[in-house]
Amino acid sequence: MATLLHIDSSVFAGDASHSRTVGAAFRRTWEEQHPDGTVIHRDLAAEPVPHITAEGHLDRESAAFAARLVLIEELEQADAVLIGAPMYNFGISSTLKAWLDNVILIGRTSGERLSCQGKPVTVIASRGGSYEPGTPREGFEFVRNYLRAVLTDKLGLTVGFIVPELTMAPRNPAMSGLVPQYEASRRRALEEAVVAAKSD
Repeated sequence: MATLLHIDSSVFAGDASHSRTVGAAFRRTWEEQHPDGTVIHRDLAAEPVPHITAEGHLDRESAAFAARLVLIEELEQADAVLIGAPMYNFGISSTLKAWLDNVILIGRTSGERLSCQGKPVTVIASRGGSYEPGTPREGFEFVRNYLRAVLTDKLGLTVGFIVPELTMAPRNPAMSGLVPQYEASRRRALEEAVVAAKSD
């Protein structure tokens, strides 16, 4: 029986969140492909995991370390991972960073032994503007760069990105001319989510 680990980190709920909307399309398709499957959903905005502490980092007999192991085991047991990672101030949310800090454990999920080696992860990296190569803000793209390094190099996961961009265009008068590009990006992201879910 297949298991999907679904991580949401947007501070917005439901359709107000682009990463949640695209993630929901992925999840629906995945569930159709795996009618007997299990989804483990962690909403890090609604229920943040604790930030890493010295106790949780060093004391393997502590309650803090035991809480880390729950998160690690969820990741290890999953056959596929879906992460909603909207851009906030050029980076990921602090709640997603806290989750990553908890699941990266040298000697188990990271380091010489990678207990999740090769596991597929799809990241929905939504953003209000565009940070693609050649755009004025290309140099401020710290979401994909960071997550690619952490998920691939630290955890050994196989990472794919879906990027709904220009999400501020419908609400920002200064970006009104970009609404058609936003709409095209949204359609493309929803289509890519369906395709990605069918392959996981």
